[in-house]
Order: sequence, then structure tokens, then C-alpha cells
Amino acid sequence: MKTMWLCGAAISALALAACDAYAPDAGGESEAASAEAAAPTQEDAAAFLERAEAELAETSEYAARVYWVQNTYINHDTNWLASRAGAESTELSVRLAEEAAEYADLDLPQEMQRKLNMLRSGITIPAPADTEIVEELSEITTRLESTYSTGTFEIDGEGLTLNELSNIIENSRDREELREVWEGWRTVSPVMAEDYARMVEIANDGANHLGFDNLAQMWLSNYDMPADEMEAEVERLWGQVEPLYEQLHCAVRAELNEEYGDAVQPADGPIRADLLGNMWAQQWSNIYPLVGPEDSDPGYDLTTILNEQGYDARRMVETGEAFFSSLGFEPLPDTFWERSLITEPEDRDVVCHPSAWNLDNVDDIRIKMCTEINAEDFQTVHHELGHNYYQRAYNEQDFLFRTGAHDGFHEAIGDFVGLSITPEYLRQIGLIDEVPPADADLGILMNQALDKIAFLPFGLMVDKWRWSVFRGETTPENYNEAWWELRTRYQGVAPPGPRPDDAFDPGAKYHIPGNTPYLRYFLSFIMQFQFHQAACEMAGWEGPLHRCSIYGNEEVGERFNAMLEAGASEPWPDVLERFTGTREMDGSAIIAYFEPLMDHLEEANADRECGW
Repeated sequence: MKTMWLCGAAISALALAACDAYAPDAGGESEAASAEAAAPTQEDAAAFLERAEAELAETSEYAARVYWVQNTYINHDTNWLASRAGAESTELSVRLAEEAAEYADLDLPQEMQRKLNMLRSGITIPAPADTEIVEELSEITTRLESTYSTGTFEIDGEGLTLNELSNIIENSRDREELREVWEGWRTVSPVMAEDYARMVEIANDGANHLGFDNLAQMWLSNYDMPADEMEAEVERLWGQVEPLYEQLHCAVRAELNEEYGDAVQPADGPIRADLLGNMWAQQWSNIYPLVGPEDSDPGYDLTTILNEQGYDARRMVETGEAFFSSLGFEPLPDTFWERSLITEPEDRDVVCHPSAWNLDNVDDIRIKMCTEINAEDFQTVHHELGHNYYQRAYNEQDFLFRTGAHDGFHEAIGDFVGLSITPEYLRQIGLIDEVPPADADLGILMNQALDKIAFLPFGLMVDKWRWSVFRGETTPENYNEAWWELRTRYQGVAPPGPRPDDAFDPGAKYHIPGNTPYLRYFLSFIMQFQFHQAACEMAGWEGPLHRCSIYGNEEVGERFNAMLEAGASEPWPDVLERFTGTREMDGSAIIAYFEPLMDHLEEANADRECGW
């Protein structure tokens, strides 16, 4: 979770300033002269930004603490508090964004213009400046997230949570059980559909008031380029990596066909979504035993090793901290350990979805996750700590610049570090005794691809669906149909059977009811490999890119930290260039990283009909 932009304003001071600006003087000057005198100036804009950032700092901390309590103690009262804080914050955000728009035509220094643009377009779900509508919106968003976080599905008389249902999807190979659990979780979301449609209506109206055609344009305007150019850039990046995904899909489908037979998983067409080892078919590494290359055992099972060596949740986090320390970063503060939630409590409902927080936008950094002792959460710990170290690195920037260069940067940082979790790194920290030989790399790369490459089209289509909804191209009665059209087109996956007429399957993915833009994840999966390639070049690495680890390299750490410290104070191409030497996001590093696997997949698929 990045710094929360809960925008507000010192309303009485702003009202007084407005009155002073527009009141005619005692000399009774002409109406035209009064209008000219009232025209905003650069000095007015500077004064507004100073007031705005001071208020932002105050309201952000208040709201973050409310949301932290609501996320870690879900009940009627904390939901009420979160709804109230959300309404107040949204109302203030809208007022501040509307005032920022008054300075849009001024010729201002780049720094001031960046801040005004961020205020205008930085609200995820805006609303018109109407107290009743703002309160309605806050009630809807709180209800959506709470419905998701407390959802259960009953099996054999027991109500199972998402975590419990996900464990079945990840581990079962019983096709009937998989279908029951997959469809069962999606019974939680139909009740969200009406709320979601009303929220879209309100948010689009709010975006219109801020000068945008719709919320899609507003979201896409946060990338230092026109919205339509950013959308085209995303398709360009997908085009770079799509051939690798198609080869992976082809190979996985063939193995699932062999495992389950034509009646369950045909040898052609889309893959059944419930067979891929993940509740949303977004990452497939849980089915590695079914689809991994023969004779390519990496020689170790990290989940088994972590448990055999007695790792608990705290030790998992301490290991992640030690990686950043090896790059020269200062240790986490004592308050991190006192205030984080790293295991799931037994006595209350919490939002288990992992997230990283900086509650005071300075150094009250924490993570929230229901840590399990497995390889996936070992990676997740590094990812969430990446957010925290980023948050702390830019905490001396002006308030509005205390965030990532764009939202993909924030997500990429921890995953970039995670790419250094190589066999050599595991040997260095005592988790394995010997580094497996090079002929084991194919299995490691396949396992990585089942997470990293399998995710790419999902990471793209989630927001493509939302953009279509926000633009009115997809209407509420077509929500589910459009969702599956995109999933089939980009991912080549399909549901295990016909979906009910009232299905709202998008709502079964946290980021839809939670209103978290998803393009950031797609961009982060592109950029983490770009960062990794640049860092390995800095370190003088000459071997295969997938074998490089920057663990212990303080020179790389120094360059890395310089990028983090910039926050959003400069356009993202400038920040990217500071670390990588290039000004363009580039998917070619992914192809370089997985080159041995691509060669293997093309050979394995030579006699298969790929595509869907």
C-alpha cells in the first residue's frame, strides 16, 4: 500500500483567500479590472500547494490509522469508522482537486505543475462535491471491501474463508473438488454488482467534475503522458512478451490434457481456470509438479526447507530485512516489529491480503499479512518490504512526491529484489548446502515463468475490463460476459462451466471491490526484470541473467537507493534513466532472462497447435 493520498484543505483559510481575491476594493473599480485582479497567479498557486500539502499530511495520517484498525479488526464499528474517514477524505480530496484545476492554464515551473496534476488525477475513486453523494460512495466502497474480506463458502457444513478455499485450489488435483471450490468462492460476489455499478456512476461523475471524460482517462493520466499514449504503450509492452506467454500456455495446456483427459481439459482452446492452482488463474506455480519439464528437478523444495529449519513468520520477515541490509539500507525501526501484523489472528476477522503501510508518511512503516511458511510468502515478504524501504527512502520529499515515480515502480521494487532469491543466495543464507548444477536451471525458470509470465495477461486485462466499464462500453448487464471475453482473449482461460446469470466474477478478485488499480502490477512485472538486468550489469555479472543475485552488493544498493529517494519528484522516465540508463519501459529483459526456457518450450511445442 503506497502513501495514501487523502487530500484535504484548510477550508476556512481557503474560503477567506477566495473572498479576498474576488472582493472589489472601496474605489469601485470596473468589473473587468476586478476580474483581471482576481485571475490566479503563480504566487496563488504556490500558496495553495503549501496549504494543501500541510493538510494532506495531517489528514493522511488520521485516515491511515483508521484504515489500519479497520483492516486488522473488522467489525461493525471499525467499518463505520472507515466509512466516515473515507467520506471525509474523499470530500476534501474533491475540493482540493477542483481548486487545483483553477491553476491549470498557468505557465508554472515543472515541480508545481506536477503537484497540481497529481492533485487533479490522484484520486482513485472521485465523487462530485456533494456531501450526501460522498457519504454514499464511502458506504459503498467500505461495504464492497468488507463483503469480500468476510466472505465464506460452506463445504460439508463448514464455512470456509478465502484462505482455506485457496489452499484447496492450490493443492487439490480432484477436478470435481476444484470446480466446487472455484465456483463456491464466486458465490460471494454477485451481491456486489449493484453497489459496483452505482460506484462507477458516482466516480465517473466525479471524474467529469475534474475535467476528465471518464474515470478510465483519469487513471491513465497518471503516467506523465496523455492517456491514449499510455494505453498504446501498454499494448506495446504486451506485444514484446506475448510470444513467451503463448509458448508457456501451449506447454501447460498439453500437460493438463495429459493429466485430466480431453473431457476435462481439451488439447486445444482455452485452459480451464480452476485447474491452474490459483483461485484467479493469475499465477500457476502450484501446478509445477504436473507441468514442469522432465528431469529438471531444481534439487530442493524451499517450502519444505523453511519448515524443516523452523522458520516462523518473524524469521521470514527478518530474512527479507537482512537482504536489504546487505545492500546498505538501514535496519527497520523497532516500531515496525511492534506494530506490524504478520500472522493471522485467531480471534477476529482481518484483511489478509498482504500490504505495506507508512502511517505517518515518515517512518511508521509496517506490513500486514497472514504469513504462511512457504516459498510463495518468502517471496511476498521481500515484495512488501520493498514498499516499506521505498516509503522510507522518499520520506524527505515534499508530501505530494512521497510516492513512486509511477505506481508500477512501487510494485516492482520488492519483486526486483525477489529475482535475486537464486540458489546461490539460498546457499549464502544457509537454506541449501550446494547450488544445483546448470542443468537444473530449466526447472527453476519454468517455476518462475509459471508465476511471472503467466501473470502478465491477467495483470493487463483486469484494468482493461475496468476501463471499458468506466467508459460505458461495458454496461452492468454485460459485466461478467465482458470479463470472460477479455480473460479468454488475453489469457486463454475459461470457466469450468457456464456461469449463472447473476454472476459477478470480477468481484471475486480483491482489487475490484477494493478499488486498487491493477495496471501497476503489469508494469511492475515488466520493470522488475529491467531493474534486475541493469543491476546485474552494474555488478559486473557475466553469466546467465537468471543466475545473478545482487545480495551483498552495496554499490548497487547505493544506486538503487538514489532512485528510491527521488520518489515522484521527477517524471518517471528521468527516474528510470537514473538507475537503468534508459528512459523507456522495456520487456526485452524478460526475454533475455527466460531465453533458455523459451528455447525449450519452442522445441517441446513444435508438433502442437498453439493458440486458442
